[in-house]
This record gives sequence, C-alpha cells and structure tokens, in this order.
Amino acid sequence: MAKPVHSMIRVLDEARSLDFYKRAFGLEVADHLKFSDFALIYLRHPSSPFEVELTVNFDRKEPYQLGDGYGHIAVVVEDLDTEHARFEREKLAPGPLHDFKHDGKTLARFFFVSDPDGYKIEVIQRGGRFG
Repeated sequence: MAKPVHSMIRVLDEARSLDFYKRAFGLEVADHLKFSDFALIYLRHPSSPFEVELTVNFDRKEPYQLGDGYGHIAVVVEDLDTEHARFEREKLAPGPLHDFKHDGKTLARFFFVSDPDGYKIEVIQRGGRFG
C-alpha cells in the first residue's frame, strides 16, 4: 500500500517561504539538501510525518506560473476563528471565512491563504470529515 510522504512546490525566495510556513503553520525544517544549482527543503509539523518539500532553483529570477491545474494543500486546526484572527495579526492575508454546506448541514468551515509564491492553502476547522 502506498503511503503519502510529501507534496513538492517550487519557490522563488527560500527565506520568505520558510518564514511564511513557520509563522502560518508551525512547519519546521526536517531536512535541507543543498546542491550546486538547487536546494530541497523538507518541512514538517510535529503532529504529522507528511512533509511539504520546497524546491529552490538558484538561477530562477522570475515568479513561477502556477497554471490552472494546481488546487491546494489543506491543513486542519482546532479553532478556525482563533487561527483566522492570528493570521490577520501576523499579516498573512487570510481570505474570508466560509461555511460550506451540503444538504443543509455544514460540511466544513474554512478559509484560504496564499503563500509568498501564490500557492493556495486551505485551513479547515477540525471535526466531521476532517477529524
């Protein structure tokens, strides 16, 4: 059986991305591999073995074009309202809170935030399907 281990995204500015993922989600560097023309940085939260892999190509000067195929990464939090307020205090520019319903019942409460390279991250209230 396959086990998901990481999701990779290309980032332009290593320091800016590390700062964002640490302040926004508490992700810490689990491994940092530097090569002659690129670096791979694996970020992990203590609560999960799943990692976000940041790829930094040293010769890249212009922002990446995300295209129309990328969706988002999702994380769950205990208290969505508190996290949304914290994101605002941290000036991380969270989007509005959404109450997503199905058959008249709340399926999920969430907001989106974009990282420095424009990747979308969905922040979901823990509970229900997102226990």
